[in-house]
Amino acid sequence: MIKLEYEKMCDQMLNSDKNIRYVGVYDFGELYDKIRPGLKSHLTKEETEMSLSQAVYRWSTRKKTSDKIGKPIYALAKYEKVYRITIPIGGAGLILISTELDADVNTIVEKSITIKNQYSS
Repeated sequence: MIKLEYEKMCDQMLNSDKNIRYVGVYDFGELYDKIRPGLKSHLTKEETEMSLSQAVYRWSTRKKTSDKIGKPIYALAKYEKVYRITIPIGGAGLILISTELDADVNTIVEKSITIKNQYSS
C-alpha cells in the first residue's frame, strides 16, 4: 500500500467517529498518522513509534496460537486516559487507534475494519 492510501485511510477512520483521537498505520518501519485537529497527543512521535514496535512484537506472539484459537482480529486495551485499538494490516503492519474513554469502541472497531478492508485485501 502506498503512503497516499495510508493517509486516506487514516483520514477516513478519524472522520468516522468524533471520539477517535488518533489513527496511525505502522508498516515496514514507517509511521503514517493523523491526530484530531485541536487535540494534543499524549505521546511524542518517538514514544508512539516505540509503542508501535512493541505492539508489532505482541501481535506476532498472538499469531502463534492462531491454529488453536483462531486468527487474531483486533486487540483492545483500556488505559486511564484512552482506549487503544490495534488492528493488523498487511503482513506485519498494524493500525493503532486511540479513542476517548466514552467512545463506543465496538462500533469504532467495526467501522475501522470495514475501512481497512477497502484499502487492503
